[in-house]
Amino acid sequence: MIVDDELINIKVTQKYLKNAGYTEFVTTADPTAAVELIRQERPDAILLDIMMPDIKGYEVCKKIKDNPDTANTKIIVLSAYLDEDKFKKMKQYGADACFSKPFPLPQLKEEVARLLELR
Repeated sequence: MIVDDELINIKVTQKYLKNAGYTEFVTTADPTAAVELIRQERPDAILLDIMMPDIKGYEVCKKIKDNPDTANTKIIVLSAYLDEDKFKKMKQYGADACFSKPFPLPQLKEEVARLLELR
């Protein structure tokens, strides 16, 4: 699943990961809808933007990890505003990995593969 309020980020990331062999995606630009979609779809991994309108990625991450049904979902945080403090905060909220935007697509692909092997 890709959750980002910038549709171009969703499209670029999805295209790159499709070329890497991943075929099933759920995407949303609405962070509030993402929480319900995650409960319904049960994605193996989520690429989650931090800075979004209405509800921040921190809150989405916490809701996912606090719910026993979704707590094992792997979360990769993506943000243009990721500094050391935000990185630590996201780890405390349960993020499995964090990347600053613009993120290196080859490293992202490797991290997705690594996290999916751990589930």
